[in-house]
Formats: sequence, structure tokens, C-alpha cells
Amino acid sequence: MAEKKVNAGKKEIEVVNIVVSSALEHDIPLEKMAATLSNTEYNPEQFPGLVLRIKEPKTSALIFSSGKIVCTGARSMEKVDEAIIKIIKSLEKIDIKITIKPKINVQNIVASGNVGMDLNLNTLAMKLDNTEYEPEQFPGLVYKLHEAKATFLLFSNGKIVCTGTKSEEQVHKALDMLIEILKKVKQ
Repeated sequence: MAEKKVNAGKKEIEVVNIVVSSALEHDIPLEKMAATLSNTEYNPEQFPGLVLRIKEPKTSALIFSSGKIVCTGARSMEKVDEAIIKIIKSLEKIDIKITIKPKINVQNIVASGNVGMDLNLNTLAMKLDNTEYEPEQFPGLVYKLHEAKATFLLFSNGKIVCTGTKSEEQVHKALDMLIEILKKVKQ
């Protein structure tokens, strides 16, 4: 019991996935890439992109023949940059030289954490707008916080997942807004 009191009101959140897109501004021979590199998956009959798995930082990239890429799995922007550099180095192995510094566009940041209090999801579903809660289907409540451009998954033990944001700063602002709303609702 004492453990719960220590955590009461203590918020925490950590980025667990950053999804970015970019363009290398160079055509990519996906067949050659798949034949040369072992850490790839390419099945053009099922999907037009090649999957490149990177061990460190642990990320995956979808690479299209147009040079467009989507990279997922990084937990910080530094790790995103490292992954992009590794993608470019992989392309050098098949004699593709990328001379530009690719512009990186954050598409989505996923963060998980805790609001530091137990939540009555039934009460929240009734008192808050923009919620979806079907406990027979899924134990979490989905709450769209439009002002913060974020969507939260809320669980009764206070654990949360935040998605839809495009910066770490936005994640923290969204969490602060959520906690203020939860305090006002006084479930």
C-alpha cells in the first residue's frame, strides 16, 4: 500500500516510438538492395516497399524505389538521425551515393507513462467528450484531446499511452493538459 502513496500524483512519460518520413531524392533499385543486403525484406507482389531492419539503433525503414522512406522504432531524434545515416551507408554498398542531407518530417510520436493516480474509466467516459470506452472489447479508454493534437489510451491503474504528437515538447504539454483535465473531473 505504501508504494501507491509514494507514486500518487507523480507523472511520468517516455517516448517509445518516433515515426518519420523523408526523401533521399534518388531512385533506389530495390531488387538489387534486397539481393545484396541480408537485413532486408522485399516482396513487391504484396507491397511496393522494401523493409530494412537496423540493429542499432533498433529501427525499421520502409524504402520505396522513388527514394521516399519511412523510419520507425527510434526513441529519440538522435536515434532517428543515426538510423538515416545507416540507411544511407547501406545504399553505398550498392553504389548509390546520397549527397543531400535528407529533410526529416516527424509523422507521429508514441509515448507511454503514468498520470500517478488511479482512474475511474466509467466516470471519465461519461464526463469527458471525445472518448471511446468498450471494456468488453479493450480495457483502456481512448480520449482524443483535440487542443493538444493528441490521443490518449487511459487505463484504470493510471498508465497511459499518448500518440499523435510531433515533438517531445508537445508530448509533455499534452500530458500536462490531460492531468489538469483529470483533476478537474474529480472522478
